[in-house]
Amino acid sequence: MAANPPTTDLKEQLKARFVGRSLSAINTPAAVLDLAKVQVNCERMLDATDKLKLSWRAHIKSHKTTELTRLQVGDERTTPVSIITSTVIEAENILPLLQEYQSKGRNVNLLFAFPLFPSAVSRLARFSSQLGPSSLSVMVDHPDQLPSVAAITHSSSHAPLVFIKIDANYGRAGVVQNSPACAQLIDAVLAAEEAGKCVLHGVYCHAGQSYGAREDWAAMHALAAEFAELSKVATLVRAKSPGHPLVLSVGATPTATTIQHPTFFGATAAVETGSSAPTQEIERLFAELKRDGFTLEVHAGVYPTLDLQQLATHARDSSLMMYEDIAISVLAEVASIYPGRGAQGTTEALINAGCLALGREPVTDKGAVPGRDFSGWGILMPWGDGLEDNPTPGPEFPRVHGGWQVGKISQEHGILVWKGSKEDELPLRIGQKVRVWPNHSCIAGACFDWYLIVDSRNKGREDEVVDVWPRWRGW
Repeated sequence: MAANPPTTDLKEQLKARFVGRSLSAINTPAAVLDLAKVQVNCERMLDATDKLKLSWRAHIKSHKTTELTRLQVGDERTTPVSIITSTVIEAENILPLLQEYQSKGRNVNLLFAFPLFPSAVSRLARFSSQLGPSSLSVMVDHPDQLPSVAAITHSSSHAPLVFIKIDANYGRAGVVQNSPACAQLIDAVLAAEEAGKCVLHGVYCHAGQSYGAREDWAAMHALAAEFAELSKVATLVRAKSPGHPLVLSVGATPTATTIQHPTFFGATAAVETGSSAPTQEIERLFAELKRDGFTLEVHAGVYPTLDLQQLATHARDSSLMMYEDIAISVLAEVASIYPGRGAQGTTEALINAGCLALGREPVTDKGAVPGRDFSGWGILMPWGDGLEDNPTPGPEFPRVHGGWQVGKISQEHGILVWKGSKEDELPLRIGQKVRVWPNHSCIAGACFDWYLIVDSRNKGREDEVVDVWPRWRGW
């Protein structure tokens, strides 16, 4: 599939159609981002990596927009621009922005973060040719992928940087460290490097299992485990190629954003008596790995928008992770009301946002009593007529939850259920607009062609559309 048509004309058409209108007047369903919250979430990540002197690589697959990519890398900064894509079409569409940054003197590098497959070669080679040397990184987890790497080099005349993907106990992709397959892959990549076919740049892992964290500090321990795992692989590389420069790239939004925890920056940690804060252990590990000459990089993707999955992880201090920090919502409409159909005679209601608008990824139930923790498909924001007091997720979420939630979904149907006593139920009406916080932002946005942008800093006009960000679609 070729790149999408230029979005400039589309964006102007969409702005003319939507900017200045209130969400209450928008057709539903629609995906909405709060610019104020997106900007804060991006700035927190950039500030944390700066203060800890870590390299930063922004994943853009969650939102697939040029506008949010600018915020992720710091549009006015002079630091290197390192990004990740999961599809080739993301790389093709972000190319003009990377060329813009190059023209301003910023070093740019894009990592295609899917183990390389042959049908991607021609398009990635074209990308590399247009952006120049050291602009493209690829990922491998099997020696048989290296001919595709060599084909990019041959076609573009630029040897790609290579990350070896390590399976950090997630079981999705990657080679297991300390396995014969890992040793064979290292040998093969070093041989390809010697032959001028690639440059071994680093080792990479994604701790997707950290989405299941439910306790304070758990994500930080997972971050330490990621770096420790990669350092073992890096040691194997250097045993075969002494002094080889290497980047250790770790992340997933829970582990990457845990570096924003205030205890890194002087706050007092709440830990058991006699224990040291996990931040102290992480800082010692950072210092040790840097002394060994490794470049430490963190990567993440969903952190600008956040969602209910991230709220459930307790990845960092609650002052930096509250429901107010979730920037995405799905605007929907109440289509029907079913009095008495719910548990204990509560009401159920139909909204026009099902799994195609909200996704079908759960907040995994990790509770001691199955079914007690939140297991819905979204929660209504306290927004709109009569819903200002809808209960919001608090510090004990997902164990403690209540109010109007999306309890059931099919393709286009979402069923709102009331969690709580019938006496406390907030009334709904047919035609009422509601906003839903989704479980997983990446999936919730996938079927929408654009985001409507509002800005909660505009007091009295918080629901007014101020911009529209077209999304790229396809692969």
